[in-house]
Amino acid sequence: MSVKIRLQRHGRSKSPFYHVVVADSRAPRDGKFIEKIGSYLPQTQPATIELDVDRATYWLQNGAQPTDTCRAILSYKGALLKTHLAVGVKKGALTQEQADEKFTGWVNEKVNKVEAHVGRVQQTATQKLTDKLAEESKVNTARLEKISAKAAAAEALANPVAVETAAPEAEAETPAAEVVSETTEKPTE
Repeated sequence: MSVKIRLQRHGRSKSPFYHVVVADSRAPRDGKFIEKIGSYLPQTQPATIELDVDRATYWLQNGAQPTDTCRAILSYKGALLKTHLAVGVKKGALTQEQADEKFTGWVNEKVNKVEAHVGRVQQTATQKLTDKLAEESKVNTARLEKISAKAAAAEALANPVAVETAAPEAEAETPAAEVVSETTEKPTE
């Protein structure tokens, strides 16, 4: 019986999540498995991976073959490194304490890299949001200016007609007033 470490798909359409399982290679993808050793959620940024590194190391040492994706997940979480260090301890190249120290140092470095990546992703998202809001405010300002220009033009078109009709009436009234004043002045002489 050959044993594989592989992903078992769950979740609805277009929203997958996976269980990392140890299964017989002849079993169907989502079928019977020997042990569940973790989970993988690719929809989050960065992807969320939970893995029992000790159990993964145990299965790797006993001959389980990971699929390509699971190999990447195991490498990301350090299970392959821990397996490599365990082989070194077994051969006598280093002690268990040295292997544990190397593994914890690697894990701490990996955690720092992931946190830095998450910070960059959040900063990029914040920057994109700020840029988008600035672009929207520019568009809104341009729209408001265009609307106010149209309103001013419409008002200017409406008012000059009223001013032009009012101006000839005022000119017509002025000569009549002069005529009236001239007629009133004549009798008093």
